Amino acid sequence: MMHQARKRFGQNFLQDAGVIYSIVSLINPQSDTHLIEIGPGLGALTRPLLSNVEQLDLLEIDRDLVAFWNQQNLSGLKVIEGDALTFDFLGWATDRPTGSGLCKVVGNLPYNISSPLLFHLVSAANVIDEQVFMLQAEVVERMVADAGSSDFSRLSVMLQARYHMEQVLEVPPEAFDPQPKVNSAVVRMIPRADFNLSATQWSALEKVVAAAFSQRRKMLRTNLQTYSEKLALTELELKARAQDISVDRYIEWAKILAV
Repeated sequence: MMHQARKRFGQNFLQDAGVIYSIVSLINPQSDTHLIEIGPGLGALTRPLLSNVEQLDLLEIDRDLVAFWNQQNLSGLKVIEGDALTFDFLGWATDRPTGSGLCKVVGNLPYNISSPLLFHLVSAANVIDEQVFMLQAEVVERMVADAGSSDFSRLSVMLQARYHMEQVLEVPPEAFDPQPKVNSAVVRMIPRADFNLSATQWSALEKVVAAAFSQRRKMLRTNLQTYSEKLALTELELKARAQDISVDRYIEWAKILAV
């Protein structure tokens, strides 16, 4: 099948055999892994993954690709037509076959939906063991950035509050067809075992982090003016900027605000 990559779906198909092998090794699929691949495209990852697992679920929005995969009649392959941004990952992970092993979500994520999709997946983090994604390198750099870095952002805080994250591979544009104009990277995300925020506290974290980063160049004295009294910010914190505050400190603030 000659499938034309579609710009509106952010399609860039992986074709470098070395990169494919490295990513599959990172995912490390076992026969009983409960695995879903987001956006399989033409199957660069799909076929090697399927050769290692009893069942592989594919989530694809492009109807032509859904038809293509259904026509393959591959044993153990289940094709789900849907939008990853609205897909019920919690339901999918909970409804796993009896006796299945680790639950993993993987994929070469379209650049145009990566951030909202990562936030959407947080809702299922308590039942997903691991996520391995290829993303725009710039996004991965923000995801794994340390406090104090210019890349440290709202995305960094919210994801690091929920996951341990590690950039595990860099991928050049030549590994794709068509070649994207940006570099890519692979990130591994494992939910934090010490995560203990309630829904109310998580909501408070979203609000305080959004406020802190609303004007990056301004001090928290300005950005957190609404919250500063309740949070009892120190003089040092009042003069700091959002990127200077650690993830754990933001979590402490969320717990105070949620009371």
